[in-house]
Amino acid sequence: MPLTLATGARAGVVALLSVLVAACQPATPAAPPAAQLRPVYVATVRGERPDEARNFVAVIRPRIEIDQGFRVPGKVARRLVDVGQTVAAGQPLALLDDTDLTLQREQAEADLRSVGASLAQAEAEEQRILSLRRQGWSTDSTYERQKAAADDLRARLDRAERAVALARNASAYATLKADAEGVVTATLVEPGQVVSAGQTAIRIARSGEREAVVAVPESFVASIGDAESSLALWSAPDRRYRAMLRELSPVADAATRTYTARFSLPEADDAVKLGMTATLASAPPRSTAALRLPLSALFNQGNGPSVWTVDQQGLVTLRPVEVTRYEAREVVVKSGVAEGEQVVALGVHKLEPGQKVRVVSQLGL
Repeated sequence: MPLTLATGARAGVVALLSVLVAACQPATPAAPPAAQLRPVYVATVRGERPDEARNFVAVIRPRIEIDQGFRVPGKVARRLVDVGQTVAAGQPLALLDDTDLTLQREQAEADLRSVGASLAQAEAEEQRILSLRRQGWSTDSTYERQKAAADDLRARLDRAERAVALARNASAYATLKADAEGVVTATLVEPGQVVSAGQTAIRIARSGEREAVVAVPESFVASIGDAESSLALWSAPDRRYRAMLRELSPVADAATRTYTARFSLPEADDAVKLGMTATLASAPPRSTAALRLPLSALFNQGNGPSVWTVDQQGLVTLRPVEVTRYEAREVVVKSGVAEGEQVVALGVHKLEPGQKVRVVSQLGL
């Protein structure tokens, strides 16, 4: 019995020592947690239909419209044309009261005659003194004084002749004539009105090519030059005319923030009249590829615009893209990505090439 107690005591001590030794040993380190994948929002690249057209309201205008005015001031005596009237080149449009102009012309002509008479007398005196000097009856100084007087009168005669020419031109300018054949689109003077030189009196649209004037928004300015355009009159919607961009204003209108574009109409016929309203349809060329992305998908560190593409394994790759135009919320690219690919739409500045990400949502375009 005593032996059994001693054996049990020893066994308890050994067990206690084993527990204490195990407690003093360092704990086995836990396995590190799996690396956290960065969540990203992606968008699917969508191809823009090449036949998607934009419609704009257009107004038919002449290619050349002239504001004609009198070249001299005066009081309007008569207006000889009305709005809508067809005029020929050189046809009188309006007349000024030429009373003062006639008096100025007559005064200039009288001055010319007076100077001419004085010059004739001076030249005769010059010849007489020259003859007397040769005979020894006159001095050189007398002849030189007479010659100087005659030279002065010759200069005055030239000036008087030019004054007469100017007075006659001014008298002719009292009649406003059409510079070219066309149609009167506005009459801005009435009989009895006093006008200044250069003030617009009659507005004429020259006969010939007609154009369509359109207000283009900022988002379409970059692509309007390459677009295929056609025009349909509101009065004849079934007939379409080919339209070609001729001029695009470089400055936006201060009020509407749109750019004025002028389209020539090489196939316009008599049905296309000035002032008519039409619809201009512009579509990108069929051979032009257009891919849409969210504007937030662009990433640029000074080397040009790029996007992060995401493959099926969740790896991101940085690709440069060629931007065609920027819009309010989207960007249209020409190359660099393919339709159907996924690109990172948010958080593009926190990624690195080859990084693995976790797609948590997809943005719709």
